[in-house]
Amino acid sequence: MDPRRTATADHDRATGRWFLTTGERGNDATRLTAWSRGNRVRPLVDGATYFPALSAALAAAGDGDLVLFADWQGDPDQRLTEHGPTIAQALTAAAERGALVKGLVWRSPREWQRLSPTRRRHLAQRVRGGAHVVLDQRVRNSGSHHQKFVVVRYAGRPDDDVAFVGSLDPAHGRRDDAAHAGDPQPLTFGKAYGAHPSWHDIHTEVRGPAVADVETVFRERWEDRAPLSLLPWQAFPDLVRRAGRRLRHRPAPLPPQRPAPPPVPGEDGSCAVQLLRTYPPRRPRYPFAPDGEFSIAAAHAKALRRARRLVYVEEQFLWSRQVVQVFADALSAAPQLQLVVLVPREPKRGGIAAPPLLLGQADALRVLREAGGDRVHVFDVENHRGEPVYVHSKVTVVDDVWACVRSDNLNRRSWTHDSELSVAVLDEARDRRAPADPAGLGDGARRFARDLRLQLVREHLDRDGTGDEHGRDDLVDPDSAVAALHGSAAALDAWHAGGRRGARPPGRLRSHHDPVLPRWQRFLAEPVYRLVLDPAATRRHRSPAGAGRPRAHGPAGGG
Repeated sequence: MDPRRTATADHDRATGRWFLTTGERGNDATRLTAWSRGNRVRPLVDGATYFPALSAALAAAGDGDLVLFADWQGDPDQRLTEHGPTIAQALTAAAERGALVKGLVWRSPREWQRLSPTRRRHLAQRVRGGAHVVLDQRVRNSGSHHQKFVVVRYAGRPDDDVAFVGSLDPAHGRRDDAAHAGDPQPLTFGKAYGAHPSWHDIHTEVRGPAVADVETVFRERWEDRAPLSLLPWQAFPDLVRRAGRRLRHRPAPLPPQRPAPPPVPGEDGSCAVQLLRTYPPRRPRYPFAPDGEFSIAAAHAKALRRARRLVYVEEQFLWSRQVVQVFADALSAAPQLQLVVLVPREPKRGGIAAPPLLLGQADALRVLREAGGDRVHVFDVENHRGEPVYVHSKVTVVDDVWACVRSDNLNRRSWTHDSELSVAVLDEARDRRAPADPAGLGDGARRFARDLRLQLVREHLDRDGTGDEHGRDDLVDPDSAVAALHGSAAALDAWHAGGRRGARPPGRLRSHHDPVLPRWQRFLAEPVYRLVLDPAATRRHRSPAGAGRPRAHGPAGGG
């Protein structure tokens, strides 16, 4: 037997233990492949890393090239680098050089506000040069398109093709760096975060065959023949703005899809990539997901069943007790498993919206602590000015093997109700640093997942990668990593409690305090939380674990 074919079969079997099979995706209508091999995936931590990479990719696009993007929101004047260009300028310039530029931006139900000439105009109206960007409201009632990705395919240069997938929108406030001093174009959202709020986030740069899969996600949405908006009051502003051509209900056909880029050669192309999505049941049905798709939930359920030592999570919300039940089940099943979660110190939205947000998090943390006790470790982050950093990143790393960079939040809305796109990575390259197989299941630590966790933790601990003050790389081992996180947070907590006297301890982590709401606030917040902030698309399944079953068309979030 050909040893190369045997090695491929062995890799596919190992990958199938972590990734969803085609049947487990539960959606026969999609054109997506189960997963692809031979990719290079680079984490782009914080907007000041992602935006210049995006700018360079767009600057290289010209005649005959293809640029496709989808976003939850975008500010046309958001600069990609310190001196520009803005996102609208970069896309327009690519179109003027001859690239075919197509975009999908979620159309908020409040889009009527854009009618006012005093308001900032929408990204879809600022990208010119022949580009075609539409506002897309083809969602479930009260839902949104929350996918955030860009695809650039270069004519005659498939080796250069690239896709960017993650949780970063090209919008104000996002172009922050590891120092977290804030974006020069700030987004103000509360006194606690200061005049220039700090924003921690992550995206990925993908090269190789998986680029074609990201393109397929765009094409499936673009080719949906449903009206772009079913809300009658949105037609009037379009007519007033004479934007019917750019915002029409029948997007122009795309050219035929080119073959997938070739595998990235050598050790650089060691990553298997699986795209995961949420699409809710909708009327009219999504042609590419007529019963919805809940592969993000199903993939987490499958990966967490193999968790034994450490699950590392960065998360904006952590709301739903039904969704976190899949993490709680993993904690109950594996007595040595530890869960580390980074969340924002305070909700971005204050006022009357804060109690429902805090209620959801309080209930989720209660479920986790009942399952894992002192093995559940929750932190928030601050910058060196002592101001909280808004954690918008969405990351799950399981035992340094399976890593997922997500657009979805850990709540029912993201796992059942909105459209989402996340990228799961299983690196075929082993990481030999001890412990070489932390879970003890024979999978071995993988290079991408471990390096991603270490990169994130080092940023939060003010580490440069050379180890602690004694030169030890104590962050590799799960137990010593958790001890290092707690030690750093405890030192910073004590410094604050002591009046911030003396030198500030290194690190940015603080111990996160579980929200506590009075009974009357819980009573008033419960319906707002369940019906508005965190709805579920259907009640067919009561637990996220249910979505992991093959052919399970119901959602993971449950009722």
